[in-house]
Amino acid sequence: MKETFRAFRIEEVSGGFVGAVASQRLEDLPDNEVTVRVAYSSLNFKDALSATGNRGVTKRYPHTPGIDAAGTVAASRDARFREGDEVIVTGFDLGMNTPGGFGEFIRVPAEWLLPLPPGLELREAMALGTAGLTAGLCVDALQRAVHPADGPVVVTGASGGVGSIAVALLAQLDFEVIASTGSESAGESLLALGARRILERGELSAASDRPLLSSVYAGAVDTVGGRTLTNLVKSLSWGGAVAACGLVGGADLELTVYPFILRGVSLLGIDSVQCPMARRQLIWRRLAGPWKPKGFLARLVTEIGLDELDRAITDILAGRTVGRLLVRVNG
Repeated sequence: MKETFRAFRIEEVSGGFVGAVASQRLEDLPDNEVTVRVAYSSLNFKDALSATGNRGVTKRYPHTPGIDAAGTVAASRDARFREGDEVIVTGFDLGMNTPGGFGEFIRVPAEWLLPLPPGLELREAMALGTAGLTAGLCVDALQRAVHPADGPVVVTGASGGVGSIAVALLAQLDFEVIASTGSESAGESLLALGARRILERGELSAASDRPLLSSVYAGAVDTVGGRTLTNLVKSLSWGGAVAACGLVGGADLELTVYPFILRGVSLLGIDSVQCPMARRQLIWRRLAGPWKPKGFLARLVTEIGLDELDRAITDILAGRTVGRLLVRVNG
């Protein structure tokens, strides 16, 4: 194993934060049980926040972001993993305050590792990544409460990573999917993934003081939060449910109890960061098998290298990205 490796590092400088590929020493990685040679990672909104100095994500700099990693075990002090094993790491503290997947090597606790499930390649696993796990958790929770015969389901932020994967999964499970997006360029791809129609995002974000709105949707996957989530809850038909996993539209939720006690709706909170390993394994097995999104890699995945991360981070913060950004690290 080589003593140095390449990593995309964020440095705090006078007036802000800058990112660049730099050489790192293997000995400077944390003293955890398993060292992984990273083949692929992915760029998520949380990575972009870490790269721009958001202290709610990353407290100490210099730092290597990357909340996702897939690769091969290079060394292990834990009997559960051997050199050469293919593994996935998503969530926990990876890429937040622990050096993450934007480096050619990571060293993490064994409890964070998931063996690559049969049916997935490392590249495919990171095309899904945290976004795929989150979308899978949303769909799993939603389909416990809502069935395709109940009516249409809406996916907000549908052009993003979680949203686009949720569209594909729900369509494959025979739901009538409405894709809500502010990206004009994403419509054709979302329809190809199985959405029945496209809804302009402004239709779900209008202010309303009414405690209930007309019953329109049987269910929803919401990646936006704020007023959009408020309106979705108000617009559910009797017994409907929303799986909520995002807050880019705001953290406040202005609701009365009426949707819950008059229509019996459910608000389902989704967290993929600290999700128990048994549940992760279940969702990843489904993503590798019956839920594997058909055509997703070709339509909504863009592959970049470590040297292209700086520009991609600017684009994702400005809302100019569609689908998933796959990061080739050692691929």
